Amino acid sequence: MGARTRRVADKRNNERDDRPAGKPTNEPASPWRMAEPLALAGVPAALLACAATGTDAAGGLTLFATVACVLLMLVGFERERPALRQVMPTAVLSAMAAAGRILFAPIPDVKPVSAIAIVAGATLGRRSGFVVGALAALLSNAFFGQGAWTPWQMYGWGMVGWLGGVLAERGWLADGPHLGARLSALGVASGLFYGLVLNGWYVIAYVRPLAWPGVLAAFAAGLPLDLVHGVATAGFLAAIWLPWRRQIRRVVGKYGL
Repeated sequence: MGARTRRVADKRNNERDDRPAGKPTNEPASPWRMAEPLALAGVPAALLACAATGTDAAGGLTLFATVACVLLMLVGFERERPALRQVMPTAVLSAMAAAGRILFAPIPDVKPVSAIAIVAGATLGRRSGFVVGALAALLSNAFFGQGAWTPWQMYGWGMVGWLGGVLAERGWLADGPHLGARLSALGVASGLFYGLVLNGWYVIAYVRPLAWPGVLAAFAAGLPLDLVHGVATAGFLAAIWLPWRRQIRRVVGKYGL
């Protein structure tokens, strides 16, 4: 009877492990959660405003907007007062993403950060996905070097994790015959999106005069590297999606996260 009971329990746990990730709850949204979309949208809004006005202070103004956005997201995560058992999976994934970036340092633009941030967002929620991506950039830059690019990397990888959580909540990453194709598309798109963020900051902050030839040349120069990043992310997702998602969901189910 004991062995049979364990088999039944294992079967039930596996069934729970296969449930869709990131389902929205019925809890009332806090002011911090309601402010998230505005904070995240404030960065591209600042970029577009500086591009439209042609201000020479674009670098400083957009950097200020990015730092404010990242701080708001991190403070909002802390203000929810998560228990230690909720913080630990996010902290562990952040450390693993940072270590993975350092480990693959010899190979340009082949980094697991985006893939790990997407898995975190899909299994732990969009806010945890943002925190994992942002902290991975901050921690790994202790090795690569901190600078004005750090907040932009935090925002870019944080957004990748946040969007991964949003897509999971919408059921776009649910199990099905097309999941592999969707993960591949998401991986490539995340690399291009991250490049768009970093290249957009560079163009608007430093390209003078700000004209279409210079803008197109800057984005064209970064496109091959962004594609490598995207294809690498798709490969990392194919490798870690199923085993990591199952293990994280078991932790979520066990501790009621």
